[in-house]
Amino acid sequence: MSGAGSPELDVDGSGLRVVIVAGSWHDEITNGLIAGATRTLEASGAEFSLVRVPGSFELPVVSKAALEAGADAVVALGVIIRGGTPHFEYVSAAATDGLTRVALDTGKPVGFGVLTLDDEQQGLDRAGLPGSKEDKGREAAEAAIATARALRALAG
Repeated sequence: MSGAGSPELDVDGSGLRVVIVAGSWHDEITNGLIAGATRTLEASGAEFSLVRVPGSFELPVVSKAALEAGADAVVALGVIIRGGTPHFEYVSAAATDGLTRVALDTGKPVGFGVLTLDDEQQGLDRAGLPGSKEDKGREAAEAAIATARALRALAG
């Protein structure tokens, strides 16, 4: 699994405002991602809120709005499952490129928790649910917190 070799991160979220922005497709998987991010943010001491959007395509614009409204970081969560048309490639690229642009344009971190999957089972394996092998919601929240702390340290 890709989780092997994951880093130990500084996940002290004290004094940070974080917004979880989550798509609404594939409820069971998405709810698992949200639960993992929520557990992590609660344990970190960060102040956080949740905003739901229709799907992964909408993650970048709402993430940007949250950061511009004062959030220190965003945890972007979504699920995109490959189908029989090129739609998967378009939405995956738009979400990934858009969230990267949001982070660079705002200078604030976006924890990337968008799962791009060949089938539903891959998502269940990564959603942090009982029996899952990985918890990508937790990992995305940890990345957002650790990056926000690194940026604060650089700013002095």
